[in-house]
Amino acid sequence: MAKSIHPLLGKGAFTINGSLWMEKNGQRFFGPGPVELMELIEETGSINQAAKKMKMSYKKAWEIVNNLNTMTARPLVITATGGEKGGGSAITDEAKQLIAYHRLLRERFRKFLEAETKRLK
Repeated sequence: MAKSIHPLLGKGAFTINGSLWMEKNGQRFFGPGPVELMELIEETGSINQAAKKMKMSYKKAWEIVNNLNTMTARPLVITATGGEKGGGSAITDEAKQLIAYHRLLRERFRKFLEAETKRLK
């Protein structure tokens, strides 16, 4: 069993922190940013409007959407171009399932980080 690291840390308030995302074949594709983008696409009906709310370029938002759609078995964002109302975008039921899974995963991760931080004290 490893020795306590308490003597190594010195004085101060230490916490265990981290970030969480999903990867496919070693490439990040699903985490807090894409989740927020998809939630805003659902809210606004538009990739462009979602990008603006995130202070992100449309190009970057489109790259994220394209990456999400190519890395999953089924598209997560459906786009419609032109038309009377100028097109728009929507997220699929699969996207909603992944968002819900990610929320649960983040909650479990948060609890893990809290437990590890308590172990430091």
